[in-house]
Amino acid sequence: MSDTHTPPALSDQELAALDAHWRAANYLAVGQIYLMANPLLTRPLTPEDIKPRLLGHWGTSPGLNLVHTHLNRVVKDRGIEAFCVWGPGHGGPAVLANAWLEGSYSETYPDVPRTAEGMGRLFKQFSFPGGVPSHVAPETPGSIHEGGELGYALTHAYGAAFDHPGLLVTCVVGDGEAETGPLAASWHSDKFLDPVHDGAVLPVLHLNGYKIANPTVLARLPEEELDQLLRGYGHDPLYVTGDDPATVHRAMAAAMDTAVERITAYQRAAREDGATERPRWPMIVLRTPKGWTGPKEVDGLPVEGTWRSHQVPLSGVRDNPEHLRQLEAWLRSYRPEELFDADGRPTEQVLACVPEATARLGSTPYANGGLLLRDLPVPPLEDHAVRVDRPGSASHSPTQVLGGLLEGVMAATAERRDFRVVGPDETASNRLQALYRATGKAWQAQTLPTDEHLARDGRVMEVLSEHLCQGWLEGYLLTGRHGLFSSYEAFAHIVDSMVNQHIKWLRTSRRLPWRLPIASLNYLLTSHVWRQDHNGFSHQDPGFVDHILNKSPEVVRVYLPPDANTLLSVADHALRSRDYVNVIVAGKQPTFDWLTLEEARAHCARGAGAWEWAGTEDGSREPDVVLGCAGDVPTQEVLAAADLLRRHLPELAVRVVNVVDIARMLPHEEHPHGMPDSEYDALFTRDKPVIFAYHGYPWLIHRLAYRRAGHANLHVRGYKEEGTTTTPFDMVVRNDLDRYRLVMDVIDRVPGLGVRAVAVRQAMADVRTRHHAWIREHGVDLPEVEEWSWSG
Repeated sequence: MSDTHTPPALSDQELAALDAHWRAANYLAVGQIYLMANPLLTRPLTPEDIKPRLLGHWGTSPGLNLVHTHLNRVVKDRGIEAFCVWGPGHGGPAVLANAWLEGSYSETYPDVPRTAEGMGRLFKQFSFPGGVPSHVAPETPGSIHEGGELGYALTHAYGAAFDHPGLLVTCVVGDGEAETGPLAASWHSDKFLDPVHDGAVLPVLHLNGYKIANPTVLARLPEEELDQLLRGYGHDPLYVTGDDPATVHRAMAAAMDTAVERITAYQRAAREDGATERPRWPMIVLRTPKGWTGPKEVDGLPVEGTWRSHQVPLSGVRDNPEHLRQLEAWLRSYRPEELFDADGRPTEQVLACVPEATARLGSTPYANGGLLLRDLPVPPLEDHAVRVDRPGSASHSPTQVLGGLLEGVMAATAERRDFRVVGPDETASNRLQALYRATGKAWQAQTLPTDEHLARDGRVMEVLSEHLCQGWLEGYLLTGRHGLFSSYEAFAHIVDSMVNQHIKWLRTSRRLPWRLPIASLNYLLTSHVWRQDHNGFSHQDPGFVDHILNKSPEVVRVYLPPDANTLLSVADHALRSRDYVNVIVAGKQPTFDWLTLEEARAHCARGAGAWEWAGTEDGSREPDVVLGCAGDVPTQEVLAAADLLRRHLPELAVRVVNVVDIARMLPHEEHPHGMPDSEYDALFTRDKPVIFAYHGYPWLIHRLAYRRAGHANLHVRGYKEEGTTTTPFDMVVRNDLDRYRLVMDVIDRVPGLGVRAVAVRQAMADVRTRHHAWIREHGVDLPEVEEWSWSG
């Protein structure tokens, strides 16, 4: 799209005000890295004014300050709603400086006022014990992006823009971050942005040339090649280049004005004129020196415009008088006496471009999503529950049943548009296709007659990048909406690091009273390890649960519902919850229905409980053995084992315990959902053998229960990396989780039973031997396995 007109040039007065704000932000950024006293330089610097440990990142800060200054101007002049995702997260000094300048920081933290005293506290607390991190973090007003790990800024920005039609999300992408795989994939997010119902994303690719110690790839590309790359991603780039502040200010103002006008024109064309052509959204390529306005040389070596400015350009300030002199000259080069009055308050000129109230970037409610969050209208579970006349009398696909519930949520949010389901090309594969009765799949690129369910306004999002799915959903949730991430279980590991960052964000946010709770990040892991017999070993990995349970207990929750109604109950709880990461593992293949909806609700509320109908204890004495289970396939194998024990060893008192909430296995002192020892001992006994069939790696259960009195009697069966392309039942046999192996374990571990039940044990072993021969001849499981149903 060509410019509708050339934006008016800055007046000298506007230029002076922008430059004053930028210089003030730069001054504050440098002060945070170095100073713990004398913030206004009312006397010459001394070594005692300098922090004993110099931490922080200067190199990216002047570029971030430039973007912040100019974004302020367009927000104020044009009255638009905006916020910014700061990709170079270690540019924390810049974002904190701007929040303090505009006043949002002092409103959030009244003990850091916009005075000389407050400036001193701002400086000292930065990367200081008891203070704030060196990178953008939950403590930073106006931020939804941790920045501690690079690669996710742009996908977070798009997630924030979805279903916020009036919002402009500017995203600064560092040229180091641009080298990561997730960021490279994120450029394709523009193919999913609906100009009618979504906001806009304005990427600012900040090319300052260097990472910690090396040049960056994009900064060294010939400009023509870089331009071709960005246009190939579907963008229409605007270029701002230079090191003269006045020249760069004028160019940046023109680029921002042009970008906003193009965005507005695209949105108007789609919303008012019905245009359907995919926009070529503008972006800005900002090329300025790394460490701009800082020391040009230190100890005879070039610094500004090199990798040496990345962190702390002058590292020996307390001990080296020349470094101290250079630091003072550097700080005074910003002319702080023009920027702050005698009391340390920013001058009128500095604040001339700053918006007011919630239009300020540090005060926008979009960066504190709990302010915008509404309760999710989840339909009554009774409308979707399956009928269970008796346990195991019928079977359903749990995720297909859940799909009906999610369809109801989608339909109920059709007007308000605050719920999305994301996943890597697997919605129908995971049996959630009922969603397509309420919405399509988001898609702005070319469509063909053979395509199904694609829609410009769709709220199911499929892209074959787990990183994008995760980032989109995080950005969506952090700005006040709800969602679900559906994935094959094995490939959830791709976002291990991303969910780790989100968990850390939630844990920290919970300690900040000004950050309101947001909707939980909900995972549905299906197509799981025990039913990946057709795809084989590469698709068999249940370890995402292990990763999650290593994280902050106050944030993480893991559920393994054994049937359709328990899945409905767990999903209902997860979708309504706040500030958690909920992991739900459930199969998509038909599974026996064990519990009615009422029973499922009670069982899920307990998190773990004995299924009296499945065992053979009569209540007059403790059981001889406990069969524990967690997960749909392990539950079926345990019930099949209990059925065999009932027939072959009817005198044996067997208790069946099912665990839905896996954190219940932990002591209460270590997790809010953990069982007190008295409850655990009553359920599993203190001294009887416990044979536990677990969905994932067996050592996790041992780790969770190692402090329990009965741990020495706990024997866990689970997945132990024995997999291949085979039959469903052979998967459990290979991993010794099958019903026959469980019966053998009971015989081996109940005192005195081995001698009395030797024939039963031998019969169980014989079936396993017959199984191996049968599947190799017939390609399917034994008839007694395929046709088994609960008869207890």
